[in-house]
Amino acid sequence: MNAKKYFPIALFIGLQAAVLQAIDQGICTFIVPLAAGGGWISFQAWAMYFLAGCTPKNGLRALIGYVLGMIASIAIIFCGGQLGSLGFWAMPLVLLILVPIVLYLDIAPEMINMVPAVFVGAGVFFGIMSYIPGATFTNTFISEGIYCLIGLAFGWLTIIFRGWYEGKYVNK
Repeated sequence: MNAKKYFPIALFIGLQAAVLQAIDQGICTFIVPLAAGGGWISFQAWAMYFLAGCTPKNGLRALIGYVLGMIASIAIIFCGGQLGSLGFWAMPLVLLILVPIVLYLDIAPEMINMVPAVFVGAGVFFGIMSYIPGATFTNTFISEGIYCLIGLAFGWLTIIFRGWYEGKYVNK
């Protein structure tokens, strides 16, 4: 595809990014603890939709991976707190035990084996819990989930538009 034919796709994705930013600015003050914005989570989930394979089924796999990552994060943070008497070594020990268990998802049934989404979901969760005041397990789980769904929906919409556009204007 040449640059001229690609331009509407690039413009549509730019429009999506602008809409996503507007949505974030409009809802973030209502989504505790992400009052300063959570669009960055949506942009990661949008990319994860492509990494997952650009289908609704694989988008669901990515969502399940995010949820599993959040659950793993809760387990890690909780267990680390329980072993707090170990000081510096509490979290390294918990990670040594729980990360290999999480990695077994790689050989699990298809709908729960998207390990990259698990790690991205966990990383987002840890980031919120570590750096955003007022973050709790519950409000972080809900807010990350909302923004993840938005991003996956934008990924799906990107593919729908591109398929329609290429079928109508490029492949003829």
